[in-house]
Amino acid sequence: MNSSIGYYHKLILCRSLIPVQSMARKKVLRAIKDAEKAASETLSNAKKEAASIISQARQNASEILNSERSNSDSTNQNMLSKARESANSEAKLVSDDGSLAEKNVHDSGKKNRAKAEKLVIDAFKN
Repeated sequence: MNSSIGYYHKLILCRSLIPVQSMARKKVLRAIKDAEKAASETLSNAKKEAASIISQARQNASEILNSERSNSDSTNQNMLSKARESANSEAKLVSDDGSLAEKNVHDSGKKNRAKAEKLVIDAFKN
């Protein structure tokens, strides 16, 4: 009799084990599906964040390029302005030297004008 009670308990235990195993399997599968979903969401969020970081980096690079182009243009304008000032200064010196030479020729001609007039008049008289 003792062995029949043990057998009965084993049968009951086996019957209850099957639904328990089935429930545990469902829980495991649900946990796997939930983990896959969470991993998929994490990957999606990571891709969005990476795209955002790349977009921000491109925008920053564009701003830096524009700023440096502006600085370069400003520097070029300053260099051109200085070169013009230098060229104008040098041209003024050359012009002043030419004006001085012209004045010297004019003054020299003024001194000799009377002699030149006399020579021309004497040449017509003869």
